[in-house]
Amino acid sequence: MAASVAAAARRLRRAIRRSPAWRGLSHRPLSSEPPAAKASAVRAAFLNFFRDRHGHRLVPSASVRPRGDPSLLFVNAGMNQFKPIFLGTVDPRSEMAGFRRVANSQKCVRAGGHHNDLEDVGRDLSHHTFFEMLGNWAFGGEYFKEEACNMAWELLTQVYGIPEERLWISYFDGDPKAGLDPDLETRDIWLSLGVPASRVLSFGPQENFWEMGDTGPCGPCTEIHYDLAGGVGAPQLVELWNLVFMQHNRLVLRRILRRAVRFSMEILKAPPGFLGSLVPVVVETLIANLVSEDEAAFLASLERGRRIIDRTLRTLGPSDMFPAEVAWSLSLCGDLGLPLDMVELMLEEKGVQLDSAGLERLAQEEAQHRARQAEPVQKQGLWLDVHALGELQRQGVPPTDDSPKYNYSLRPSGSYEFGTCEAQVLQLYTEDGTAVASVGKGQRCGLLLDRTNFYAEQGGQASDRGYLVRAGQEDVLFPVARAQVCGGFILHEAVAPECLRLGDQVQLHVDEAWRLGCMAKHTATHLLNWALRQTLGPGTEQQGSHLNPEQLRLDVTTQTPLTPEQLRAVENTVQEAVGQDEAVYMEEVPLALTAQVPGLRSLDEVYPDPVRVVSVGVPVAHALDPASQAALQTSVELCCGTHLLRTGAVGDLVIIGDRQLSKGTTRLLAVTGEQAQQARELGQSLAQEVKAATERLSLGSRDVAEALRLSKDIGRLIEAVETAVMPQWQRRELLATVKMLQRRANTAIRKLQMGQAAKKTQELLERHSKGPLIVDTVSAESLSVLVKVVRQLCEQAPSTSVLLLSPQPMGKVLCACQVAQGAMPTFTAEAWALAVCSHMGGKAWGSRVVAQGTGSTTDLEAALSIAQTYALSQL
Repeated sequence: MAASVAAAARRLRRAIRRSPAWRGLSHRPLSSEPPAAKASAVRAAFLNFFRDRHGHRLVPSASVRPRGDPSLLFVNAGMNQFKPIFLGTVDPRSEMAGFRRVANSQKCVRAGGHHNDLEDVGRDLSHHTFFEMLGNWAFGGEYFKEEACNMAWELLTQVYGIPEERLWISYFDGDPKAGLDPDLETRDIWLSLGVPASRVLSFGPQENFWEMGDTGPCGPCTEIHYDLAGGVGAPQLVELWNLVFMQHNRLVLRRILRRAVRFSMEILKAPPGFLGSLVPVVVETLIANLVSEDEAAFLASLERGRRIIDRTLRTLGPSDMFPAEVAWSLSLCGDLGLPLDMVELMLEEKGVQLDSAGLERLAQEEAQHRARQAEPVQKQGLWLDVHALGELQRQGVPPTDDSPKYNYSLRPSGSYEFGTCEAQVLQLYTEDGTAVASVGKGQRCGLLLDRTNFYAEQGGQASDRGYLVRAGQEDVLFPVARAQVCGGFILHEAVAPECLRLGDQVQLHVDEAWRLGCMAKHTATHLLNWALRQTLGPGTEQQGSHLNPEQLRLDVTTQTPLTPEQLRAVENTVQEAVGQDEAVYMEEVPLALTAQVPGLRSLDEVYPDPVRVVSVGVPVAHALDPASQAALQTSVELCCGTHLLRTGAVGDLVIIGDRQLSKGTTRLLAVTGEQAQQARELGQSLAQEVKAATERLSLGSRDVAEALRLSKDIGRLIEAVETAVMPQWQRRELLATVKMLQRRANTAIRKLQMGQAAKKTQELLERHSKGPLIVDTVSAESLSVLVKVVRQLCEQAPSTSVLLLSPQPMGKVLCACQVAQGAMPTFTAEAWALAVCSHMGGKAWGSRVVAQGTGSTTDLEAALSIAQTYALSQL
């Protein structure tokens, strides 16, 4: 029995790793197979089963673009939207906090990151990059392994009618290195359901331990596989179901389209536009014209890339590797936008190996370049993990009351008054997250209080900072660097100048200037978001934001980059709202009231209930009245942040930068208040400099030296405009102007140099009689002018070889030469220049016909003699 099980295990391992391969258009299903059920019927049967038979709540699919989770590029599993529950960080006031039994059909994208199926797409019949994942979920100990296995078996065998003998089971065999035991409980459950031991097999963490990424929820899993072979020969298994038991916490799209375009065109021989025509079949809500646009744009790149590959291959020997530089130039990082994995696949199909080492070197260079340009990342601070949060819940510690963060008012003078907050220390943590009864002098620690007026970082707004004092000891300040929200608890990071203990009474003070700066930037962000929709249209959607007292950042969807005119119009719209000094209304309302309000802006996130609404110029009750249409006329958003009470305190707003994060997404950077005024003043100053440079260029230059000075001044002006903190619309306009000035200045330099060269050429021709050789000195401002003189001499005297030296300040000497066609091959320009420049302690470079070099000497006559002697010896 043991031997047969071992043999079956080996077959299963091979089968799992080798799902049916793609065989092209000739692949046909077995005639005995029943007709395939529609996806809608499979989905409906699944959801109805869990809702009607087992009391599950049906939850709609979340967006495939995750909100508020930087660890994911795309939603890659049905559990992603429930991640806060597994981590213990779900807001206790949110609807999600009440989930117990849930079922869903989640749209998923798997391309890149931890779950990347892109390499298998197109090679077999079972892997996808975009698909729906059906799932059932139990939270709060509602049910676990036994019930989950029973439900899965019941659905597959009784509802879907799959023959039991075609189902194979795998379970987790443990991982000694990670200290994980085998999941024998799950094995015994399957055996009790009547699955033969020969079809219940164990595997290690690679096959049967599920983890969403390098961090996050994870645990053993048990998989149900369907045998396509039906018991005839070796099993051919396709995974049907993966039951994941998340017991642990470990402390992730154009490539898809482009691969799909290539396989549809080159393998399926489909016509252009084929991919876009499939979109309505895949999902009703996707926009077909965007896919068709990308397909059409990429086809041209694909065709050009194929020609470049074929041309390169013709130059290679039988054992040569494909050059990494060519592959890189074809890639997304280079010029054509072909994914590197696609380039490698195209070469593999032709039996050619890619220079992987060279590619790795280029990738490292690119990574280093990006790292140098990357934005600074805030250092990760103290954090409460799922175990610490669980301990707090077991102790009955209530979530932190942070409502005092909204306790501020506007004085008649226009300044803000921020109240203090009395609180009690409920828990203390050391830097490594260990709960302690007290902390000592100089120790960095984390504090949990029963209440706080500190704003914890969330919703894109930076955390408050400030200090706290113990009751009766107001002269000892405990600096608070930041506050974070962890599952409803606010963790304060502080440094203790003296001992602090559990139960101590403290008083909290926020840094008022810091808070006011955040409030101004947050209200400005709402106004900017609204102004963008007013200017670009209602399809403009916020994708994310971040703000602190220094500046704000807003990511929005845009079909094309914003023009200078649009940027200026957006600024003007914000300025109008600021100038009207409108009231900002904030109120908590039931979440259900916000569901049907036209124009209400909210992100695809889980909001608490009740939820806070921020409305500019219109009371919240009026803004939420569907009949009022107020949310279409002003900024109305769901937001937990702290805001100004009137818009006038924003002062001014200037967009100082914009860049494309990806196709369809633009990142804007902006400043407000005094910073905005300074940016406008700097912009005006640079505009005056550009005007002055334009006038200088219009007057013309008397000689090459003056023209070169003007060109350098324009170059410095370009650099100043590119790096200045100034209005972006104005930067774009000024850059267009100064770059045009640079081109005109360079043209003027070339004309002056040609005129100067022509004059000197005539002087030299008059000084030297016709002959095979001209060796002389001439004044020239640059090496390029000297080369032009040499070339013009040779054009007018084709049978003459010429070498000219030009003395420069500090004893430096420029050298340029050209050898007549009839004097080669024994006499070459490169060797001639090298002989002369070596004598002057310099270097030379060039070709057999033309060469140049530099050196240093105070004895020009000796250098000329060397040039003359060397030439005569070669002629």
